[in-house]
Amino acid sequence: MILPMPTTRATAAGRPQLSHGWRAAASLLAAVVLLAGCGGDDDGDGVRLPPEGGRVDYQLGGPYPPSDEVEVVIRDVTAEPAPDRYGICYVNAFQTQPGTLEGWQREHEDLLLRDDGELVTDPDWPDEALLDTSTEANRAALAEVVGAELERCAEAGFAAVEPDNLDSWTRSHGLLDDADNLAFAALLAERAHELGLAIAQKNAPELGTAGRDTAHLDFAIAEECEVHDECAAYTDVYGQHVIEIEYTDNGSAAFAAACAERGDEIAVLLRDRDALPAGADGYVAEWC
Repeated sequence: MILPMPTTRATAAGRPQLSHGWRAAASLLAAVVLLAGCGGDDDGDGVRLPPEGGRVDYQLGGPYPPSDEVEVVIRDVTAEPAPDRYGICYVNAFQTQPGTLEGWQREHEDLLLRDDGELVTDPDWPDEALLDTSTEANRAALAEVVGAELERCAEAGFAAVEPDNLDSWTRSHGLLDDADNLAFAALLAERAHELGLAIAQKNAPELGTAGRDTAHLDFAIAEECEVHDECAAYTDVYGQHVIEIEYTDNGSAAFAAACAERGDEIAVLLRDRDALPAGADGYVAEWC
């Protein structure tokens, strides 16, 4: 999991809901952008998928001009999409983002997951609290809050959305399960498709075909699947509509193996763990 810059991320809880008129306008704008934008395949739901095997730039650490060879650019919801590229919008949909917890506690305290009264947080990212997807009522309320982020993506002109932390149930102390998160993902997919956005399955290879068939997700973004021997779990479901990201702190062997095995079929890239902007000390971006 890669974090966008925490100092610039807006609080979903603090953003006012859009009117029906604005929602319709956002949907229309997204549709126009998709028709005018870069290539890709229609998934049957009226949304355009990223081009198969197209070079992808993962820019969550901060936006910068992509190279001419890049076809797909992934940026945080607080950023603008890269012009003349297929844009994917990152949204932290199953956990809070650093810097936003106070807003969630103020506006949506009842939607945060608790264990014996204590907030359940991600052990690797302790300033991220898990969202409580355990009930239908909670999922509906969360879909309104996170839906505002999807609307921001569509209004900005992104073509797709990457909702992160789909696998939060694995860190929930047993309070959530995969069915809870799949049900919430289905609500997000429904909203995304209404807005003309494709929607990714981010990680969670253990879902098998359920991400596609139950939650109606359109393509996959897989981190470190070569390292964990999970890549087939995505390509078996989504075919060539998979974006694979390997990281430099695992060494170079996994990236080399991924390129040899799948580099001519799907998008494979190597990034520094913080997805730093080009020119920053420690920046790495390589493609097969």
